[in-house]
Amino acid sequence: MNQATMQDLGRLLLRLAVGVLVLLHGLAKLRTGVRGIERMVEAHGLPGELAWLVLVGEIVAPLMLIIGLHARIGGVLVAINMLVAIFLVHMGDLGRVNSTGGWAIELQLMFLAGALAVALLGPGRFSANQR
Repeated sequence: MNQATMQDLGRLLLRLAVGVLVLLHGLAKLRTGVRGIERMVEAHGLPGELAWLVLVGEIVAPLMLIIGLHARIGGVLVAINMLVAIFLVHMGDLGRVNSTGGWAIELQLMFLAGALAVALLGPGRFSANQR
């Protein structure tokens, strides 16, 4: 297998991993409804309607990554979503470790890093945009 094909397969694997995992996270929120997210956003003095943007960042953007359709934009949207989630929900966890000794926000940071990597690398040849 040549170098270009291996790089494109790596991009595909990255897109699928980040996209599927963030999508599952978003679908769980969709099943329980947006009201909980609205309350959290409003508790920070922001308009509750911004909660719908969470679903864009956790449903629409991951689908963009999975399909590879404007995946760079999808990566940026997921990254913004994760930054907002860290700011609104996880600031108190920055200095904490979880019960197994890992950093309490390691999952959020992994999603953030993966999304930024897709935004920087592009989707690769095995994508709807094929770049």
